Amino acid sequence: MPRHARLDIPGALHHVMVRGINKTAIFRDIRDRARFLERLGTNVVGDGCSVCAWVLMDN
Repeated sequence: MPRHARLDIPGALHHVMVRGINKTAIFRDIRDRARFLERLGTNVVGDGCSVCAWVLMDN
């Protein structure tokens, strides 16, 4: 059964979490982590979003 579409409420806080399938690693090495953070920063500035906190954790 498909889940319902998420509500997008302007100004609401969102908790975003990504995990590898079957707990596989998402980042292969330190360069992957650095590229992710670079893209995160670029997209946050470009979209006008705010990031309150973040952490990169292993599975």
